[in-house]
Amino acid sequence: MNTDRQAKALARGIEAALRAHADPVRARGAQAYLKSDWEFIGIRTPVFRRAIKAELAASPPLDRAALLATVSALWSNEVFELRAAAVELLDMHGARLLPHDLALVERLVRESHTWALVDGLAAHVAGSLVERNPRLGRTLDRWARDADFWVRRSAMLALLVPLRRGGGDFERFSRYADAMLEEREFFIRKAIGWVLRDTSKKRPAMIAEWLAPRMHRASGVTRREALKYLDAPPVATAVPAPAGAARRPAASRSRRRLAR
Repeated sequence: MNTDRQAKALARGIEAALRAHADPVRARGAQAYLKSDWEFIGIRTPVFRRAIKAELAASPPLDRAALLATVSALWSNEVFELRAAAVELLDMHGARLLPHDLALVERLVRESHTWALVDGLAAHVAGSLVERNPRLGRTLDRWARDADFWVRRSAMLALLVPLRRGGGDFERFSRYADAMLEEREFFIRKAIGWVLRDTSKKRPAMIAEWLAPRMHRASGVTRREALKYLDAPPVATAVPAPAGAARRPAASRSRRRLAR
């Protein structure tokens, strides 16, 4: 089957399958929660995932070209669940992606405007690419300095999964977090705490040691997340902020939402 026809057929099938489970009440609630102008179908996550898997099972296997074309077709609609389906496909078939596909992931992150899409793109899609292709760490270094806070957040979350397993590049995360620790943006503060929290499950001593000299600089939300699994809070020992660390304007209250 022609790649373009296959992609359009699969995207139409996924949309029809999702709309078959539409719940207007749930849709209004999700739209209000995320404060979005997009259309929402309103569908529970388990049903969402089953519908996508069923459509994939009924379609010809996806090669990389068909995958990217289907993602493009789904993303072209400003419908939250269709864009979420694009992220789900990239996650499910991430092994088909090549290093230069990180540029696509970056574009999608910039166009997401919500943690509900950004976090999957960053932690699973970008993270998997970077783990398989360590040279892409240089792209994360650029992301960590980006003016867009969603891109900066993604730089840290792309390192999350291997750190959670007890491996990963904590030195790189440490550099990013140290430079962003005094930012006022909620989603940056939350991401730092989230990565520290999940890393502490397997390496609590390392996280306590990292936190001790930075407790006076970390925000309340960062500290609450980071300390969640530590037996005792680290003893604060103040050290100066790293060169280049700077405060950025806080997000408006309307953008703040708990992202895990």
